Amino acid sequence: MPRVDRVTPGPGQESAWDYPRPPRCEITRRHIRIVFGGVTIADTRRAVRVLETSHPPVYFIPPADIAMEYLEPSPRRSFCEWKGKAHYYAVSAGGRTAPDAAYSYADPEPGFERIMDYIAFYAGPMDSCMVDGEEVTPQPGRFYAGWITKDVVGPFKGAPGTEFW
Repeated sequence: MPRVDRVTPGPGQESAWDYPRPPRCEITRRHIRIVFGGVTIADTRRAVRVLETSHPPVYFIPPADIAMEYLEPSPRRSFCEWKGKAHYYAVSAGGRTAPDAAYSYADPEPGFERIMDYIAFYAGPMDSCMVDGEEVTPQPGRFYAGWITKDVVGPFKGAPGTEFW
């Protein structure tokens, strides 16, 4: 594995390099809000965040806190060695569509039961993804769905040259 210059967290921050591998699920009461096409797609204080070494948190939202009428199942599937088989959703609102912009695990692997049927959104295609009122920065790269906030430091996997971290 190449050498990674871990950023030392400051007061009130945590390092993605202190997150475990395999990942851990934890319930969070932080306020998560997602807007697309001028519509609030999700609004919750009942998310589960998944924490994995070198990745910013991925927030999974309960379907009850999502305007599900704006999500359409997609034929896309993927596999995570930790969480299992994922299926995807297109998000459509305000005359726009973001294909494969959200995903979920209907039958997650043991240890990830907390995220069963919860949905994670890629921040990049959305108009706004916020954690406690802070606009997030999407995790670099096209594959990962982590949300970067000022309280999490990296560097983060996903940028060119990080594929072997």
